[in-house]
Amino acid sequence: MKFDKYRLFWPEYANVDYKLATQIIIEKAKNRASFGVSALAVHGLMTSLTDKNLKKVINNIDLIVPDGQPVRWALNSFYKLGMKDRVYGPTLTLKVLKAANENNLSVFLYGSNQNTSNLFRGFIQNNFPNVTIVGQHIDRFREATEEEDQQDIERINTSKANIVLVGRGCPRQEFWVANHKGSVHAVMMAVGAAFDFHAGTLAQAPEWMQQNGLEWLFRLVKEPKRLWKRYLVTNTHFVLKFFKNKVFLRRPY
Repeated sequence: MKFDKYRLFWPEYANVDYKLATQIIIEKAKNRASFGVSALAVHGLMTSLTDKNLKKVINNIDLIVPDGQPVRWALNSFYKLGMKDRVYGPTLTLKVLKAANENNLSVFLYGSNQNTSNLFRGFIQNNFPNVTIVGQHIDRFREATEEEDQQDIERINTSKANIVLVGRGCPRQEFWVANHKGSVHAVMMAVGAAFDFHAGTLAQAPEWMQQNGLEWLFRLVKEPKRLWKRYLVTNTHFVLKFFKNKVFLRRPY
């Protein structure tokens, strides 16, 4: 199943909607293809410009979807794509789980803390009973040693998971997905806050705020100490970068 990619500053975003993204993921998952997915919003995009290590690997991820409304707006502005909506990680997760339920696929949960992971597992089991949870790995909140990483890979592959949902926070989850292409035989989805939202441990912004690109404000109010730099500084840099490329360079990268 083919899809087009468009570079925005550096990451190459797929021109997909929820339906096409889900179809691609399920097609790959059925075959247990080693395939990377990231729902990349402004924070991840801008980090890929400032973190040289992330910049090297981000485009190894096969399917990068425009998680944030500002990303969608920028892609439409530069490329006239006419994207009608973003492809929001938590919503994409639900749509993929629904399709996985219809196809009796299996899922491995990788990341987050014990409480959130257990609650997310319960959410999946209650809402998608035909999805088999074949494993959970709680985040170490540090990078694995080489030996630990090999154990993780073997555990996932032995489980025969079709999909690995990765909730390690951006950009740690993007590094993990990009660096495990070819070694983990499953679709790896970096979906970040989907774990917390669907576990019920973190509130989602109202729909009107999401549609108008104001989810960042809702989350900033909820977690000011953790997120002030991400949203106030990073979002400002994004806006300045957009205007520089749009007005002066007249190109998206």
